[in-house]
Amino acid sequence: MQLRILGPLLVLMLSLWVSFYAPVGAAGSASIAGQVSSPASTQTLPLVLMDDRGRNIRLNRHASRIVSLSPSITELVFEAGAGSKLVGVSRYSDYPEAARSIPNIGDASNLDLERIVALRPDLVIAWRSGNAISDIEKLEKLGLAVFAIEAARLNDIPRLLRIAGQLAGTSTQAESTAGAFEETLHQIRRSYGSHSKIRVFQLIWHQPLMTVNGNHVISDILELCGGVNIFGSAPSLTPLVSVENLLEADPQVIISSMSQEFSESEVKALLGRFSHISAIRRNNLYFVHPDLMHRQTARVIQAAKIVCAQLESARLTLGAQGDG
Repeated sequence: MQLRILGPLLVLMLSLWVSFYAPVGAAGSASIAGQVSSPASTQTLPLVLMDDRGRNIRLNRHASRIVSLSPSITELVFEAGAGSKLVGVSRYSDYPEAARSIPNIGDASNLDLERIVALRPDLVIAWRSGNAISDIEKLEKLGLAVFAIEAARLNDIPRLLRIAGQLAGTSTQAESTAGAFEETLHQIRRSYGSHSKIRVFQLIWHQPLMTVNGNHVISDILELCGGVNIFGSAPSLTPLVSVENLLEADPQVIISSMSQEFSESEVKALLGRFSHISAIRRNNLYFVHPDLMHRQTARVIQAAKIVCAQLESARLTLGAQGDG
């Protein structure tokens, strides 16, 4: 089982850990890019947009041959209506199904630069914190336009959908997807924003125990549903959690988004030794598929709906038994 989960685990670790060390703060980069992203109806060619590195990228025409450098970006491009324009995608780009048939150009830690160039892209969309700066610079030195993006908050997802639509000339579809995402987000916030707060431990790996701090989109999801990330103030984006720290924090709910190779029963068996924790004692243990929880795409709204329902179920348990 270890061999089967190694590849996806590396993607997860990069997704959750590398961005913390990026040179530009994720929240800052989001606001920078947002300042120059205007509706497609007002955009004229050549197109000039600022990416999440704070760099202006110029396209003389809408991109028609796009290479994606992460699975999340691949999904975003499809969601923005530009999937047919993808000529190369990173390893593990498995959603939607059509992504599986697009040529593979390696993964974030091992890009095949020669193959990327051979595909003759007019745009490469990079993962600002997950792709090596040296790889991005090499691609730019080879004359390729590289647009780097980063989704650090839920609000970044519709922003990036609109940007992808602008770059590819598919703004109608991109706006539809972004608008639907924002409307659903608003409905969830309106439905759960006033509900009682509940202490949550988000489990992303088990050897050792790992979670996320408050600077990750996963923490945004918990907060949206009235959850309080018990390790939100940790300095590291993906802190290691000791048994002592977990016992002291005493979460009321534990949500696992580990690899799908681990069933809910296996997670419960793993956490069984923490019988004094409120979440374990009350059986408030839940699972969300990692592809929904960890990929920063429009599908994350599905994860939010699941988490909100889980926390609501836990509130009923806590209300019936008394808060622990």
